[in-house]
Amino acid sequence: MSLDVRDFRNALGRFATGVTLVTAVSDAQKALGMTANSFSSVSLDPPLVLWSLQNNSDVYDVFATPRFFAINVLSSEQQSHSNQYAKKGEHELDPSHYRLGKYGAPLIRHALVTFECELHATHDGGDHVIIVGLVKDMHERPTGDPLLFHQGRYGELR
Repeated sequence: MSLDVRDFRNALGRFATGVTLVTAVSDAQKALGMTANSFSSVSLDPPLVLWSLQNNSDVYDVFATPRFFAINVLSSEQQSHSNQYAKKGEHELDPSHYRLGKYGAPLIRHALVTFECELHATHDGGDHVIIVGLVKDMHERPTGDPLLFHQGRYGELR
């Protein structure tokens, strides 16, 4: 059976997800971020999470194998962050959007949760690389609703 790529993508879009901003620092010491909804938990012990990076991403070299990175779960008030850092060539973080974490990765201000990660493993995932991070620290915001994405649009909890 051969699947049409567009039909498959549309079908996957039926799965509602949260929206994250993955952040890291480049070799040139620039704080970069990219929007991703491919985030998932992997293990509680050890604490592992994953996300997937497209192989032809314009910032592949920065995000494919950073020693440290952060996964920031965006709040419903941060839709503009999601839009801004989803654009090709628009990954340099606005200094007002972050602070540096304990391990040097940028942490997005006012995110619902931020996971500070150390690279644990990478795996081939077809046209993506699957990046597994060992969570070294985390920061939770006590209030707020998540930014949700479903069928190509942002949504809200009802």
